[in-house]
Amino acid sequence: MELLEAIQSRRSIRKFLSKPVPEEYITQLIEAARLAPSGSNLQPTRFIVIKSDAARTQLSSATSLPFVTQAPVVIACIVDTESFGSMETRARELKEAGAFTDTPLDNMDPKLYAKRKPMDQATAEGYLRLNAAIAIDHITLRAVDLGLGTCWVMMFDQEKAKQALGLDDNYNVVALIPVGYPDQSPGPRPRLERDQILLKEM
Repeated sequence: MELLEAIQSRRSIRKFLSKPVPEEYITQLIEAARLAPSGSNLQPTRFIVIKSDAARTQLSSATSLPFVTQAPVVIACIVDTESFGSMETRARELKEAGAFTDTPLDNMDPKLYAKRKPMDQATAEGYLRLNAAIAIDHITLRAVDLGLGTCWVMMFDQEKAKQALGLDDNYNVVALIPVGYPDQSPGPRPRLERDQILLKEM
């Protein structure tokens, strides 16, 4: 499937067939997320794949939306708040890979890069979530390509989700992504016209 076709075809799916999702497809979804870009190549996003009936039942206590855990698979998308500690390593890797060649960043010291002015808690959390969003979008588009449906769900209780998933304090759940073969075929959703979102050309 062409990328544009996947973008045009993607819908939020809230009703799934009971047909199991092949293991190789789940692997491909996580691989698509792994390849997603992130700021400073920080790669803060982590994933938990929930497949068993028991685990999905436990997770159901964290969300008021039954369709989430009725899907054959749920991917919990998580950020590691301790990933900022690897900033120097990630910056060094980028430099060694030639990512900064012919830019002012090529002369930077990875240690100094990592010791830039620290973000406040709200900014840091937003930064991590923004990076996770890129990985999540990779998952949803790859799913379309594989004939699967997904829905990006943020209606859940953070603490109950962390408890159900057995997460430590340094992890925060960004989204729950139910995955399965669609049992519905929604039409295109309303979208603003191009001239309503393009403010200007300069």
